Amino acid sequence: MFKISDLGTRDIINVVDGRRLGPIKDIHIDQETGTVQALVLRGGNRYLRMLRLGRDVVVPWSSIRKIGVDAVLVEVNPVEGLR
Repeated sequence: MFKISDLGTRDIINVVDGRRLGPIKDIHIDQETGTVQALVLRGGNRYLRMLRLGRDVVVPWSSIRKIGVDAVLVEVNPVEGLR
C-alpha cells in the first residue's frame, strides 16, 4: 500500500515512448466512491512535441501500468493525454 502524497516524489514515465511526463499537479477523485479517477500532470517544456505550453496532461487511472518505488509507468498516446 502507498499514500497518494508519495506519488508526487515519483517520476511519471510513458511506456509508449519512454518520456517523463512531468510532476503530478492534482488528482481527480470520485466523490461518491472515493476512488482515484485520474492523475493531472503539469505540462511543460519536456513534452513540447506532444503538448502546447501550459497544457496539463490528464492520465486516467486505468492507464497506469505499474507503480514502483521510484517511478509510475503509464500508457498514454500523445493526443489522448491532452485535455
